[in-house]
Amino acid sequence: MKGIVLSGGKATRLYPLTLITSKQLLPVYDKPMIFYPLETLIKAGIKDILIIVAPEFSGHFVRLLGDGSQFGVNLSYAIQPEPKGLPEAFKIGEWFIGNDDVALILGDNIFQDDFCQEIKDFVGGETIFVKEVDDPQRYGVIELEGDKVISIEEKPTQPKSNYAITGLYLFDNQVIKYAKELKPSDRGETEIVDLHKKYLSEGQLNYKIVKGFWEDAGKFESLLRVNMLMGGKL
Repeated sequence: MKGIVLSGGKATRLYPLTLITSKQLLPVYDKPMIFYPLETLIKAGIKDILIIVAPEFSGHFVRLLGDGSQFGVNLSYAIQPEPKGLPEAFKIGEWFIGNDDVALILGDNIFQDDFCQEIKDFVGGETIFVKEVDDPQRYGVIELEGDKVISIEEKPTQPKSNYAITGLYLFDNQVIKYAKELKPSDRGETEIVDLHKKYLSEGQLNYKIVKGFWEDAGKFESLLRVNMLMGGKL
């Protein structure tokens, strides 16, 4: 399985910090934010990883991470010229993925859990990782019937569960074809939730529950919170 860390975008919610560098290079306690999602993939045994970055900060990432040898992995890089949705990662990274399955993690998502077993056990389709939260209205939310996902809603006003979809996903190689077939939403981007719904319609969507903490560090409040978590202050 290959790995992709998606670290493009404009990060407007963190202005003015992101006027001078990428959100994913901001410090989280004692290391840059991107180290955490990168370590999540590395701990799970993934050796070939693509970092997708915005053009204005590409040199920052290369200078920090190099070829990956300091981590014992092989790092490649690709440019996302402008943010057009998370599924763009599979179109940009098609050359890198080849015929393999792929794990996508968002560069601002920080997990406590080790996903080695889930990645080792992956046999096809899509696996999403969900976390029970107090504010599911902010996320994509799954509805369960027994142990099966029966529906997915994006930022619902009346959520059918408290299980939010996190920023780690495992896909089989079909994801490249499915990503190319997606149409942009009203906001002009392709949506990751539409990929989930495609796999759900094919009966190939599975989920795993995240037990440890999970943070999307894309806002000032969550960035502060994860700094305190990693510093042992929470």
